Amino acid sequence: MRVLVVDDEVRLAESIARGLVAEGFDADVVHDGRDALWRAREGEYAAIVLDIMLPGRNGYEVCRELRSDGVTTPILMLTAKDGEYDEAEGLDTGADDYLRKPFSFVVLVARLRALTRRGTGTTDNTVTVGTITLDPGRLQASLGTGSVELTRREFAVADFLARRHPDVVSKSSLLDAVWGLDFDGDPNIVEVYIGYLRKKLGRESIRTVRGAGYQFVDAS
Repeated sequence: MRVLVVDDEVRLAESIARGLVAEGFDADVVHDGRDALWRAREGEYAAIVLDIMLPGRNGYEVCRELRSDGVTTPILMLTAKDGEYDEAEGLDTGADDYLRKPFSFVVLVARLRALTRRGTGTTDNTVTVGTITLDPGRLQASLGTGSVELTRREFAVADFLARRHPDVVSKSSLLDAVWGLDFDGDPNIVEVYIGYLRKKLGRESIRTVRGAGYQFVDAS
């Protein structure tokens, strides 16, 4: 699936594109509203990641013009602005979803998958490792005999690890994916959330690989 990424922050746009490619998407990148309109009209995209604050034409204008032209590609809007009126305006212009910066890359990918599933009729996006199944729709982990509720951040950590099973995932990769590329807090927050997950999923569910990172474990 090909995704168009539109953001005038060059480093962020390219980072999103690299992450999407690693997740199995193809990605094109542009940095202003006029180029976004041309690409979206001429190309075949499964979804568009569209920043609001753009040179040339802002994201609201881009979205409104595309919808007026009959372009129905799902649009996920990004913005550094905060407030329910900004979100409402984005949705009123025809956007399908909305994500505020800074955001978790895992959440961005989950939102994109949800948008593209709506167009294909596919609904299942669960991931299973051993006896544990993660359901992003319910933010639940099924453990065979029952299920537990996870917070959004807990789920993002577990989902990122599970989708890379059996690979070992570094702390820096988890920070970038779950807390965002601009996170400047304490990196030990990763250990805190690994602890939360072990309490809910079992101590053996996530293994620490010294000097390398963490690994979701198939304990079946």
